[in-house]
Amino acid sequence: MNLACLVPMQPVKSMPESVAFYEKLGFVVEDRKDEWGWAKLRCGNCQIMLDQSINLHAGIPRISVLYLYPEDIVDFHRRVRENGLDVPDLEDTFYGMVEFRFEDPDGNRLWVGQEDGALGDA
Repeated sequence: MNLACLVPMQPVKSMPESVAFYEKLGFVVEDRKDEWGWAKLRCGNCQIMLDQSINLHAGIPRISVLYLYPEDIVDFHRRVRENGLDVPDLEDTFYGMVEFRFEDPDGNRLWVGQEDGALGDA
């Protein structure tokens, strides 16, 4: 048995606010149901769903991490900052990645990385 794809569904307090946030990361709305508080977004081959109905226990800490792999982390990082998001500087990790980490408006954790060797002269 094989899966066609995996689409994470993130709990959010305000779907419209979260859509605006993810659009700053380069996602575009593929489907949206305002009456449900639900949206499905896409960036390249990656998809994510945002859903207000699964945020019933807002005080519970988030334990999942979405790891995003842009084609060019330096360019992605620059564009995210230009789009108004306050993200930390790029860091070299001990496990061979260049990455930065931050949270969406609801505390869902996002890590963005690229293999150090893939950067070339960047």
